[in-house]
Amino acid sequence: MAPPPYVSGHDLLAGRTAVITAAAGAGIGGATARRFLEEGARIVIGDAHTRRLEESVNALAAEFGPAKVAGMPCDVTDEDQVTALLDFAEERHGRLDILVNNAGLGGTADLVEMADEQWDKVIDVTLNGTFRCTRAALRRMRAAGRGGVIVNNASVVGWRAQRGQAHYAAAKAGVMALTRCAAMEAAGYGVRINAVSPSLAMHPHLVKVTTPELLAELTEKEAFGRYAEPWEVANVIVFLAGDYASYMTGETVSVSSQHA
Repeated sequence: MAPPPYVSGHDLLAGRTAVITAAAGAGIGGATARRFLEEGARIVIGDAHTRRLEESVNALAAEFGPAKVAGMPCDVTDEDQVTALLDFAEERHGRLDILVNNAGLGGTADLVEMADEQWDKVIDVTLNGTFRCTRAALRRMRAAGRGGVIVNNASVVGWRAQRGQAHYAAAKAGVMALTRCAAMEAAGYGVRINAVSPSLAMHPHLVKVTTPELLAELTEKEAFGRYAEPWEVANVIVFLAGDYASYMTGETVSVSSQHA
């Protein structure tokens, strides 16, 4: 089944400033950056890949205007870089309204063959990075007193078993638990925290780290018989970031039929 037509913007995020991590390139982060701009937001994107970040910022600024787009290199495993990214967003636009924690790292390895370094790296980027960014954003949102929104990128692997994904599944299940618990704390000062849980969204990096056989097997399990386009996941992130989701917090929304 072919993907549906691309959905045009409706200014659902007009006037808001959003920070999106790991947002350079053709994956969910890049699609989210574009969708936020199409919905009227100002964005600051972070990414550990400086060349790709510069290319993405330049391309989006040329299309949407330099006043709407900025970027800064950010490795979410480094607390100082996380702080600098959010400081930059507030200095550039005077406020922080939305944070999208998209940064994550996967891979495939059987547990009995997995080195500590493999486990630690996936956990540090995917779970600890989400924690660092969430903590830094919540401190700013609480102090500003205007409320705010945080959207985390989880995965259906956080719910279901898949061989070779113990480190990634543990990290994404942790993101879901972090989302629930942080949401209960943040509600008191008007901040909503939710997560999306995609199954199979195609992007170039996935092709590099996944065998064609596994991709074919995963695609066959999808209800529509195809993988999601990254912008289809970004659409749900837009919804969670906007006012239509005003009473949702602590939730993980499956962007897939494969939630168990």
